[in-house]
Amino acid sequence: MLEAIHRSIDNLYPEMVDVRRYLHQYPELSFQETKTAQYIADYYEKLGIPYETNIGGNGVIATLKGNKPGKTIALRADFDALPIQEENDLPYKSQVDGVMHACGHDGHTATLLLLAKAMKAFQNDLPGTIVFVHQHAEEFAPGGAKPMIESGKLNHVEAVFGTHLWATVPFGELQTSTDVFMAGADRFEIKIQGKGGHGGYPHQTKDAIVLGSQLVSNLQEITSRRLDPLETAVLTIGIFESGQAFNVVADSARLVGTVRYLNEDVQEKVIDEMEKIINGTCVGNDASYTFDYIKGYPPLKNHAEEAELVMEASSNVEEIDTANDVAPVMAGEDFAYYTMEKPGAYFFTGAKTEDHPYPHHHPKFNIEERAMPVAAKTLISAYFAYQEK
Repeated sequence: MLEAIHRSIDNLYPEMVDVRRYLHQYPELSFQETKTAQYIADYYEKLGIPYETNIGGNGVIATLKGNKPGKTIALRADFDALPIQEENDLPYKSQVDGVMHACGHDGHTATLLLLAKAMKAFQNDLPGTIVFVHQHAEEFAPGGAKPMIESGKLNHVEAVFGTHLWATVPFGELQTSTDVFMAGADRFEIKIQGKGGHGGYPHQTKDAIVLGSQLVSNLQEITSRRLDPLETAVLTIGIFESGQAFNVVADSARLVGTVRYLNEDVQEKVIDEMEKIINGTCVGNDASYTFDYIKGYPPLKNHAEEAELVMEASSNVEEIDTANDVAPVMAGEDFAYYTMEKPGAYFFTGAKTEDHPYPHHHPKFNIEERAMPVAAKTLISAYFAYQEK
C-alpha cells in the first residue's frame, strides 16, 4: 500500500505546488494567521475529513481515522510567516507588504494538506489514525505548539513526527538526530540609562553609546572565556539603538538579542554571567539599566528510537539518497514541546535549490518545491513504520 500512496502523492504534486504558491502570496505573521487557518479548514471541509479550529489560538487539527485498528500518530506542519520584505522576482511573490514566507512554512502546509488528500483515498485500508496538526505561530515565542498541547486535543496521540523543508540541505538528503537536534532559543533586551549632554563636553555625561558598545564587546566573553569550551552557546545582539544627533551625547541605549544553547545548565550560566557583566559595566559607570531575559523554546530533543525509525523509513522514499544523524543546529523550533510530551522525531528534508542558495529568514529565500512530496512520503513512511513497532 505504501508504494501506491507514494504514487498518489506524486500525482498530487502539481496541486501541492499550487497550494504552496497561493499561500506564499498571502502570508500572515505569527498569532495573526486567521485567513491561513480558514484556508486550511476549508480544505479539510472539501476533503470530508473532520477537523477542529481555534486550537490553542489559530491552530487547526484534522483527524483521519482508518478502518483498521492501529495507533494514533500526529504529523505536524506550521503555517506562520515572517516580518520580511520579499526581494524575489517571482510570479507568486508575497502580495503583503513587509511579510514573507521566508522559512518554508507555506511548503510545510501544502505538504500536509496534500498528504491528507492522498490518505483520504486509502482510508478503508488505513491502520490507526492520522492526526494532522497545523500549528500557528512557530516563529515567535511563546509560539503555538505549547497552547495547542495545553488544549488537551493531542492527549490521545501516541507519537508525533514533523519535518522542515531545509533550504541549506541538498535535495535528496534527510537529516535528523537521535538526541538534541535544535537549540534552545531565548531573547533578551537591555536598556541603559546614562546622562546625555553636549558632544563637546563628554566629561559631563554618561555616554550610553559608549556603555552599550562596551556591553556588545564584553558580553562576547561569556562564550569565549566563561563557558567550558566543550559546551555550546551563542549570544548575538541584533539591535543596537541609541542617539538622535551627531553632536549630542546619547543618554540612553537599547540592545536586543538572542541566546542559543543545547544544555539548560548552560542557559542558566549565560543568564548569570550576563547579569554580572551588565551590572558591572553600567553601575561601575554611574548608569542605571534594566535587563529583561525571556526564555523561549527549549532545545528540541528527538527520541532516539523514533529518529532511527525515520531514517529507516526514508529508505522507502526513492528520491532520498542519504539519511544522516547530524550534529545539532543552533536554530530553534517549538516542535520541542511535542517531543517533551510524546515519543517522536523531527527531521530536515533537503530543499536546497540549484540557483537560489539563500538561507532561511533571508528576503530572497526559496525552496526546491520537489522536496514537498519527498517530505510527505517520508512522513507517511514513518507513520506506517511506527504502526509496526
